[in-house]
Amino acid sequence: MKDKLFLLNAFKKGSLATKLSFLIMGYGHLAKKQILKGLFFLATELTFIFFMITSGVQSLQGLITLGTNPQGWQFDEKLGFKVRIAGDNSTLLLIFGICTLFTIIGFLFLWRLNIKSSVKLDELSRENKHIPSLLEETKELFDGKFHLTLLTIPTISILVFTILPLVYMISIAFTSYDHNHLPPKNLFDWIGFSNFGNVLSGDIASTFFPLLSWTLVWATFATFTCFFFGVVLAVMLNAKGVIGKKVMRTLFVITMAVPPFVSLLVMKNLLHASGPINTFLINSGVISSALPFLTDGLWAKVSIIFVNMWIGIPASMLITTGVLINLPEEQLEAARIDGANPFQIFRNVTFPQILTVMAPSLIQQFVGNINNFNVIYLLTGGLPSNSNYYGAGETDLLVTWLYKLTVDNADYNLASVIGIVTFILSAVVSLLVYTRTKSYKEGSSL
Repeated sequence: MKDKLFLLNAFKKGSLATKLSFLIMGYGHLAKKQILKGLFFLATELTFIFFMITSGVQSLQGLITLGTNPQGWQFDEKLGFKVRIAGDNSTLLLIFGICTLFTIIGFLFLWRLNIKSSVKLDELSRENKHIPSLLEETKELFDGKFHLTLLTIPTISILVFTILPLVYMISIAFTSYDHNHLPPKNLFDWIGFSNFGNVLSGDIASTFFPLLSWTLVWATFATFTCFFFGVVLAVMLNAKGVIGKKVMRTLFVITMAVPPFVSLLVMKNLLHASGPINTFLINSGVISSALPFLTDGLWAKVSIIFVNMWIGIPASMLITTGVLINLPEEQLEAARIDGANPFQIFRNVTFPQILTVMAPSLIQQFVGNINNFNVIYLLTGGLPSNSNYYGAGETDLLVTWLYKLTVDNADYNLASVIGIVTFILSAVVSLLVYTRTKSYKEGSSL
């Protein structure tokens, strides 16, 4: 609404040159002797018009239809046999259409910038002020507005490498792009919210909701266990009278230097049915048959959580140690003088401060565990399999299921829906929890 008012006022109150700038970009600058800047805007408009005439309109039509001519065979009278003829490629049409939309948005941004700059020139003329040259404006970009200039490249990079692929991925969720409609041989089409209905209440719901439940359980336990035992370990190592604190801390930190995938593959071999752990227990007479650490659904889930503790506890311990070292000694001493025992000091003084500092990190860890691909994929690969699930195993998270839907099943539309749902879940949980933390409330009150 504000933008509409600005354009309306600019057209009503602007000079003739500004009004003409609505149709001929850069006219206002050319009228004020800003030749190079005016030519830039004019060249931008001409290039955009040429692009839209030659390919832009066609790309928008392709975005709407996603192709009408499928690949097929046609009899060639000269050759005397059928030859394959190329048809439309729905994937390319979707990508080119989205790129065209971004091009139009970029052009509209420059068009508005052209109007805004022309209005500013009118104001300078009315006030009899100096109209800056292109060189002076360039110096201003590298002086007074240098922070905006530096942000230009990162912003463009985010648009090209993040926003554009994200829009493409979201768009696929509303199409029939699955194993039955794989381009270029086949075309896919827009089908609205059918994929969402299939995932939330259709045939795929019997797989989605169990995996969603396991994803939330896994993320909760993985985050809580690493945080809790990391805090306990840090408090124990920070207690007075403990010998060799630095050595033990170093040993735990060294485990972080080992790449996680190496630790996961080692643990996978250790927990194998014929691995060292089962072999030792059988030879010791503790068990008569191998324990199904990774082959039974419940055992595998418990094993995954315990293995993740080995990877995650050292990081939590390290962060907590930093908090403990920087705690004001006066608070702890005052609590001791008041007669508080070590547990009361930890519960009422130490732990609240640890939680305040680590709350944002815990939210980040929780969201990271929702999307924790490596632990599940490298340790169990989603196994054991479940015949009631579509393309997933019992230990699969939503993110590993998404991977299988694309690589193994080629159901890109369902995978896109899962990605959108996972993003919404992560965003909602992050916002709800973070806005209720003490660190957020204290920060917003400053």
